[in-house]
Amino acid sequence: MLTPSLITLLIAASAAAAPLNPRLVTLDPAGTAEAQRRDDTATRAFADTTIKTGDGRCLQVISGTGDFRENLAPIQVANCDGSKGQQFDVITKGVHNDQPDSALVVSSLTQACFNFDPRRAAGNTVITFSCGGRADGGGLVTNSQLFTFKGGAGPLSLAPENAQGQTCLAVSGDVLDSAACASGDASQTFTFGAQASAPQPPAQSSSSAPPAATSAATSSASAPAATSTRALSKLDPAGTAEAQKRDDTATRAFSSTAIKTGDGRCLQVTSGAGDSRENLAPIEVAACDGSTGQQFDVITKGVHNDQPDSALVVSSLTQACFNFDPRRAAGNTVITFSCGGRADGGGQVTNSQLFTFKGGAGPLSLAPENAQGQTCLAVSGDVLDSAACASGDASQTFTFA
Repeated sequence: MLTPSLITLLIAASAAAAPLNPRLVTLDPAGTAEAQRRDDTATRAFADTTIKTGDGRCLQVISGTGDFRENLAPIQVANCDGSKGQQFDVITKGVHNDQPDSALVVSSLTQACFNFDPRRAAGNTVITFSCGGRADGGGLVTNSQLFTFKGGAGPLSLAPENAQGQTCLAVSGDVLDSAACASGDASQTFTFGAQASAPQPPAQSSSSAPPAATSAATSSASAPAATSTRALSKLDPAGTAEAQKRDDTATRAFSSTAIKTGDGRCLQVTSGAGDSRENLAPIEVAACDGSTGQQFDVITKGVHNDQPDSALVVSSLTQACFNFDPRRAAGNTVITFSCGGRADGGGQVTNSQLFTFKGGAGPLSLAPENAQGQTCLAVSGDVLDSAACASGDASQTFTFA
């Protein structure tokens, strides 16, 4: 007869043995089709190949574990089973790769590319993302998705070119992450399991060829893993206009106001410091100068705020909202992003952009509602970041001037 304690132990053991997959999201079929297009013109060194790890398991992508367009999915490590989720293309030339001795690694299931983003939190720096680096599929070439590749099935390492040879993909438990490159480290060793008989040439098509890809150096600023968030991007006017719409219906507690920090400086947004649509820009802290980049709207009701005692903080320059994302690396958890939380401007309301606000100019703290009162925005050197809320901490004190 099983005692209650033994039953508890068996349940716990069963749970520990079961694979832990992230919850599946509801996909937007039209958005996914736009974002994840197969490049039929590409040259493939390997097609529908497995990628085996140093311990004999296989890399795997599961549909629906990222966002609604199949971006941001983790790359898992699991026992090899030959499923479509464990098959990948290795592309050496195509719309999203115009660099010699480089390769894209593309999921045969979702058509999304492996992407290394050093700004993301440890354990989540390697994801799949729309090839070319734009969430909507409009990107061309980004070095966050290119890996040094001289040919051959391996064993070999996968070193993302935006890391300049310092970082390699590495197995970390049951997920693919990154680590400092270490020769001979089995966790950084991969083998392509089934090679095509010869590199596959571009497919013939009666339709016109897509536009030639720009160089990685030219387009990497629009990628999700640009080398420096302070480098100015070449903006996409149409994409920016779509993503960053001013809400003329909104109720504003403050319009075009400065936000002063506890040490008397001002928050500032620089146009072009994010991606090609003015998303992902850092919020800087600088000497007050009255410029438009230092002006903000505080919105208490509108298209992107339907919550009482809450406020959005919106750049008057770019119309992007302050956004807190705890998944991002320390020093980069607070950025501006399209109000509503969708990169293309199609979002409605997200609590990552709502801050508790009872009125008044302050001094006050800015506590993002997705952190449930545990985290507050905080000045860290010359940027705005986040920290555990601490009453009376001058770095967490702001005044609408």
